[in-house]
Amino acid sequence: MTPISATSFEKWEHPDKGVLFVVTGASGSGKTTLVQAAFETVPGLEFSVSATTRPPREGETDGKDYHFVSPETFLEARESGRLLEWAQVYGNSYGTPRGPVEETLAAGRSILLDIDLQGARQVRKAYPDVVTLFVLPPDLDTLEARLRSRCTDSDAVIARRMDEAMLQIDHCGEFRYLVVNDDLPLAQRVFESVLLAELVRTDRRPGLVERMTSGKR
Repeated sequence: MTPISATSFEKWEHPDKGVLFVVTGASGSGKTTLVQAAFETVPGLEFSVSATTRPPREGETDGKDYHFVSPETFLEARESGRLLEWAQVYGNSYGTPRGPVEETLAAGRSILLDIDLQGARQVRKAYPDVVTLFVLPPDLDTLEARLRSRCTDSDAVIARRMDEAMLQIDHCGEFRYLVVNDDLPLAQRVFESVLLAELVRTDRRPGLVERMTSGKR
C-alpha cells in the first residue's frame, strides 16, 4: 500500500472543530515512534508544548521543547485550572496548558497528547469528547526484549519499567482504541487510520454538511 504523505492533504478541509487525541502506552511499546510518524502524515495535527518545573537540558528551547516555569508559577496554573492535566515525575512537575489546546481546537486544528495513564484520566474528566488510544506490545516478553535491546538500563531499571508497564496495561480497557504494535508499518497504518476516521466524522463537519445539502452551486 502506498504510504500517506503530507502533500496528499494539500486540499484537506479541516473539521469545524479540532479533535483532542490522547495516546498512552508503556515504555517499549513503540508509542513515541507512532506519534512522531503521525505528526508527519496526518493533516492539521499539532503538538502541545508542555509546561515543566525542571530546568532545561542542553539544546532545549523554552516554548519549543517545553515551557520552563518555576514551581510557584506551575502551582498557580494548576490551582487556577489552567492546566488540562498534570503529573509529578521524579520530583519535577509536568502539565498541559489548557489555553493553547482550546485555541487550537477552536481553529479546526487537532492536538495529539502523548501522556501517561494518570494524565489521560484527567483529560477525559475535563474533556469528555477526547479520543483515547492505547498502544500495546504483542506480549510482555516482547516488551521486555525491546527494553533490553536498548542496552541502556540495568536489570533493576528494566524490572521497574516492566512493573510500571504492567500497571499501565492493566487499564488499557479504559481507552477507546487499542493499537497492537507487533509489525510497525501495520501499526502505523492502523494508528493513523483511527486519527483520520475521527477527523472525518459527520458530527465534526456540520459546515460541510450544510454546504453540500443547501442546494447552492
